[in-house]
Amino acid sequence: MSATSAAALFRRRRLKSVLWIGACGIFATAVAVILLLIMGYIVREGISAISIPFLTRLPRPTGISGGGVANGIVGTLIIVGIAALMAFPVGVLVGTYVAVYGHRRMSQWLSFLADVLAGVPSIAIGIYAYTLLVEPFRHFSAFSASFAFAVLMIPLVIRATEGAISIVPRELREAATALGAPEARVVLKILVVAARPGIITGLLLSLARVTGETAPLLFTAFGSQYWELRPGQPMAELSLQIFTYAISPYADWHAQAWGGALILILAVFVLSVLARLSVLFGREGRGHGGTA
Repeated sequence: MSATSAAALFRRRRLKSVLWIGACGIFATAVAVILLLIMGYIVREGISAISIPFLTRLPRPTGISGGGVANGIVGTLIIVGIAALMAFPVGVLVGTYVAVYGHRRMSQWLSFLADVLAGVPSIAIGIYAYTLLVEPFRHFSAFSASFAFAVLMIPLVIRATEGAISIVPRELREAATALGAPEARVVLKILVVAARPGIITGLLLSLARVTGETAPLLFTAFGSQYWELRPGQPMAELSLQIFTYAISPYADWHAQAWGGALILILAVFVLSVLARLSVLFGREGRGHGGTA
């Protein structure tokens, strides 16, 4: 190849590279602008509804202005908290098994089932929880909503745990095994501890995933206008209240729906920031450990 043709080929490749990088920048900017517009609109519409009474009062009867979403906030904490208690142990244990024994047929099936479950629509999970825990007892409950949320969270926790353990240096496991440590101790004391930042990140992201879900609640928690702290009873939930207020014909309820949406956005934002910080702190900890 002559110097002239080589230079022409280099210019063409450079031009293609610049064009593709420019296209990626344009699309990334467009996505960022759309996201900022959506966030800005929610903040503009919802900030006027945010107040101490809005956060501390119960909803008012239909057609009466005022009230708040205090029971919805508390109900969200209860439902998501119970779901976390159910999903975290199962997801972490299964994810650890899949990561450590990935060569086994059972691990391959579990990994495949986690991928399938992650793609199931949330409304289908809600119908499944309704069939399993609501219809047989003829009674809506917060516990059935927590079960539906747990099913949505488990595949995310499995994947996060598997990925976090998979990137742990193999030398750590081999060194512990060479020193005579039992396999269970190697997994729990070496692999899981080393992968802890990634696992925590997955747990936080799974919480953010279900915090704004509404479809499963229509078949399970059902909602309530009153204080209800018993998981065995129908319970208010913030995203369900937003849905109810948004489809109502009352302007005051529309304003409260925007306020509730802003609270949910802030909650998901905080969880996402915490997940990011856990990753950063985990990297810094590994860096200090490596230099030591």
